[in-house]
Amino acid sequence: MKSIEKKRKMDSNHMNHHFREENLIIIMVLNFIITLVEVIGGLLSGSLSLLSDALHNFSDGISIMVSFIALRLSKRENTLKNTFGYKRAEILAALFNSSFLIIIAFFLFKEAYLRIQNPQNIESKIMITVAFVGLVANTVSVFLLKSGSKDNINIRSAYVHLFSDSLSSLGVIIGGILIYCFNITIIDPILTFIIGVYVLKEGFDILKQSINILMEKTPVQINILKIKEVVEKIPEVDNLHHVHIWQANDKEFLFEGHIDVRQDINLSKAEELRSNINSILFNEFGINHTTLQIEYNCCKDKEIIKNR
Repeated sequence: MKSIEKKRKMDSNHMNHHFREENLIIIMVLNFIITLVEVIGGLLSGSLSLLSDALHNFSDGISIMVSFIALRLSKRENTLKNTFGYKRAEILAALFNSSFLIIIAFFLFKEAYLRIQNPQNIESKIMITVAFVGLVANTVSVFLLKSGSKDNINIRSAYVHLFSDSLSSLGVIIGGILIYCFNITIIDPILTFIIGVYVLKEGFDILKQSINILMEKTPVQINILKIKEVVEKIPEVDNLHHVHIWQANDKEFLFEGHIDVRQDINLSKAEELRSNINSILFNEFGINHTTLQIEYNCCKDKEIIKNR
């Protein structure tokens, strides 16, 4: 167990080494500045896609703020009242951010439809200039979050916000060029709709993952029947049953189960067996927190999942 705990701490330190919390503050300020610039530019140019991008950037600023608070909360020590600490704070932040993304997507669809019905003249030069400023700032923000997004669903939800904003700004620039060269004003709401589709897809993906963790579903990458097969190959083990597997957050995979042994064994043998199973669960399945009940001929019901 000590080696497993050591590995968990190394993983946590590895993420902290590559990702600085201060990056979130920088990104939040950048997004609120971009929002202001794009609102002014959108009103002056008449570009809906630019105003949509501004709204998206404002939501990014809020999501980054939520992510920062959640990241700080998740690092609080465990207490008697919160034995798992505040690890789920980051999952709640991801849930909030992904829900926000979905709401924004439907708002973009509505506005794009209204603009298709009532086309407006657009000052393409202002649209291109402001969108370029947004693209530069969003690209910087994406790079600041990239390392943290690989290991943390909370940071990843914020990263998706910013990455989609970069695509949005790029799309607005392309749209502005087409409007300037060919006066195709309908490209503006079409771009808005495309941006909305991307935002909706990414929002649903993160929302689904967040809900799965909060509902304590078995992580998709872990096969309970495979675990049962591997554990029951150990000579001392007769049966693995009453299994529960869930996640506290992105990196905390928890397992509890009953191990029925073939013969009555003393405590030192039971501890040796438990340690062996812990190593298997960690090395082969990535499970880093286990609770094993070693027993001999106790449970009448020995199904892999206990039915209430």
